[in-house]
Amino acid sequence: MPCPRFWQDLRVSMKFELLIFDWDGTLMDSEARIISCVEAAVRDLGMPVPDTDSISNIIGLGLKEAVHQLFPDADDQLHLQIAARYRVHFFSDEEAPSQLFDGARETLQELTDRGHMLAVATGKGRQGLDYALETTGLGDFFHLTRCADETFSKPHPEMLNQILELSGMDPHQALMIGDTEYDMEMAVNAGMSCLGVTYGVHAAERLRKHKPLDCIDHIAMIPNWLDDYVKS
Repeated sequence: MPCPRFWQDLRVSMKFELLIFDWDGTLMDSEARIISCVEAAVRDLGMPVPDTDSISNIIGLGLKEAVHQLFPDADDQLHLQIAARYRVHFFSDEEAPSQLFDGARETLQELTDRGHMLAVATGKGRQGLDYALETTGLGDFFHLTRCADETFSKPHPEMLNQILELSGMDPHQALMIGDTEYDMEMAVNAGMSCLGVTYGVHAAERLRKHKPLDCIDHIAMIPNWLDDYVKS
C-alpha cells in the first residue's frame, strides 16, 4: 500500500487537482449542429437567418443569453419562442450530428487514471448536457457538472464558484479548459487559471486576450501539457 508521502507527492506533482471542462467546442464538435438548430428555429418563425459567424460567436453562452445577443431588438416573447424552437430541433434526429473530438474519451480516461477530479461547466442547459453525457457515455468521468440554466451564464463565475464549493477545492487547485473567450473570462472572474483550446469556436488571439496559461491545438495534448507545466 502506498505510503502517505506517496500521496503527498502525487498531489504536489498533479498541480491542478480539479480540471473543469467546457463541453461544446472543447469535448464535442457540436458547432455544425448548434448552427443548424438556430437556423431551423428562426426559419420556423419566419425570421431572417443570421450569418454563420454570428451564430458561432454565441456558442458557449446560455441559450437565453445567446438568443438575446443574436436578436437584441426582439421582445422577450419572441426570444422565448426562438429558444423553444431551438430545443425542438436540438433534441430531434434531423439536424447535423455531433461527435466527440478525436482523443477526447482517451484523454479523459488518462486524466482520471492520474487521479484528477473532472467537472463540466457549460452553456448548455441541464437537459442538453444530460442528453450529451448519456449519448456519449462520458457521464461517469465527471464528479460535478454545472449548466447555464442552473446558475448564471458565462462569463459570470458562479458556475465555477459552485463547482469549487462542492468539490472543496480552492481556485488555485483548479484549471478551466475551454474553447471560447467566455470560458477564459469566466475563469479570470473566478480567480482561476485557464487553458485555451484552439480547435473549437474562437481563435487563439481571442482566447489570449484573457491571459490563459497557454493555448493548445488538440485535446490529446492536455496530459503532456500538465506534465510540462508542473516542471516549469
